[in-house]
Order: sequence, then structure tokens, then C-alpha cells
Amino acid sequence: MKKYSFQNLIASGRAPRDQVEMFVKVLPMYLRGLWWKLWLKKSSGLTLIGKQVAIRNSQFVTIGDKFVAEDYTEIQGLSIKGISIGDHVTMGRFSMIRPSGYYGRDVGVGFKIGNYSNIGAYCYIGCAGGIEIGNNVLMSPRVSLFAENHNFDRLDIPIRDQGVTSKSIFVEDDCWLASNSTILAGVKIGQGSIVAAGAVVTKDVPPYTVVGGVPARIIDRRLPVDEIDKTGQAGEKSEKKQANK
Repeated sequence: MKKYSFQNLIASGRAPRDQVEMFVKVLPMYLRGLWWKLWLKKSSGLTLIGKQVAIRNSQFVTIGDKFVAEDYTEIQGLSIKGISIGDHVTMGRFSMIRPSGYYGRDVGVGFKIGNYSNIGAYCYIGCAGGIEIGNNVLMSPRVSLFAENHNFDRLDIPIRDQGVTSKSIFVEDDCWLASNSTILAGVKIGQGSIVAAGAVVTKDVPPYTVVGGVPARIIDRRLPVDEIDKTGQAGEKSEKKQANK
């Protein structure tokens, strides 16, 4: 099939309507991306920024190639380790990354996400205690990650005055966090795992397992335990099985 540039298609009058509409949508995003690249700590390659996107304290934000921030997303850059976003990452509409508050609270640790991962629409990433997301991680709409919890041991003072406890969250490569799932502070989700829709994860998730429920528990395994090596990777048995299929 012969390919045409947008310019040639429009000039010839033969541009399909959907391609013209895509060009009209992407061009302003491209121009906004050029503007924001001037203020980021570091950026490489293509950056597309939607309408009403807020990037606060952008000097702490590093963005890789082919980054897309859809309309109304928010990134608060102020953090100890900063915000690091890999290549080919998309943030869905109304999603938020917040390592620190805006009104005098302590500065949080920060956030890192690897290549070919995405943050779904309406996701909330509260990374005060630090959050690291691996490569090829799928985050469906309305997923929430909270790397800190309110303290509530005392009854003589309000919960809001008892402070917080921060613990890091780690999501390893090739995981899927389904819609409306919640990941709480201190949790590590092993490689190749799936968190079912609506689950609340309070404990570590072993590699290649499926968890669901409130609180989340193991409901299935993608690999038998004896086929996962000590590093959490798919073992030799599994690799041979896949090769023979």
C-alpha cells in the first residue's frame, strides 16, 4: 500500500477524513511538547502534550522518547529522586503523579516508570514513599498506588495529626494492573503478575501469579512454582515449553 505524508495528502485533496482529524489533533500536542521540552530536566525524542496538562516543578522531570500526556493529566515533579519516565509511555486523561503535596507537606521520594509501560485514564500515583514501575507494565483506568499510609494508633488525637508512614512500591516487568485496583505502601508485585479489577493489594505478589479480592489473594498462577527460578524469572522448563509450542 502506497504511503503519503500528511502534507501530500492534504495538498492533493485525497486525505482520508480520519487522518486529517488525527493530524489536527496531534499538531497542537506536538507544539505543546516542544514548549514543555524547554523546561524539563531532560527529554529525548517526540513529546506530545494534551490540553490543560499540568507539569509542576518541571526541572525535576525526565521524559524519554515518544511520551504522550493526554488531556488534563498532572505531574508534580518536586521530589527527592525526581520523576523519570521511559520511552513509549502514555499517560491517560486525568491521570496524576504526585510525590509531594502543594501546601507545605514533606517532599516525597519520587517516581520511575520503564519503557513501553502506560498509565491509564484517571490513575492516581501517590509516590511520596517512592514508586518504581518496570517495562511493559499495563495500568488500566482508575488504578491507584499509595506509597504512604496514615498512622492511626492513637485515639486521643485526630488521625490527620498522627503523621504518615511511607514505604516504596515496586511493580516489576510485564505486569497488568486491571481497572480500579489499588496497590498499598510497601508492596512488591513480581514479574509477569496480574492484579484483577477492583483488588486491594496489601502484601507482596509472587511472580507470574494472578491475585484478586479485598484484600487480594492468589487466585491463579500463570506458571507453576517449580518453573520460576530464584530470581523470579521464568525458568528453563517454561522456556523450553514455550519453544516447543
